[in-house]
Amino acid sequence: MIRPVLPGDVSAVARALLAVPENGRLRLCRRIFGGAAEAAAHCRMLRCLHPRWGDGSLNAAARRFALAEEPFLDDAAYLGCTRLVLRELAGVLDAEGEPPAR
Repeated sequence: MIRPVLPGDVSAVARALLAVPENGRLRLCRRIFGGAAEAAAHCRMLRCLHPRWGDGSLNAAARRFALAEEPFLDDAAYLGCTRLVLRELAGVLDAEGEPPAR
């Protein structure tokens, strides 16, 4: 389970994806989501930040990687990256059966 997701989390992950070639975006997106989940579990159990992935947020996990400058929302590549992040988020939420605890 990841931490609650804010708009800035989606933007950070999309910018990380935008910084890599298109054929590597899905893999990186899943790696970021996995890192955030690992960090969230670590933080819940040990009450401290994960040394690699941070506080369990997607934003912290995404920032382990280079982020592209944030373009306007009508940038086609950025929009595609944002859609990918939202699809992965929907899949995580569907698999968990409910949104993250607040």
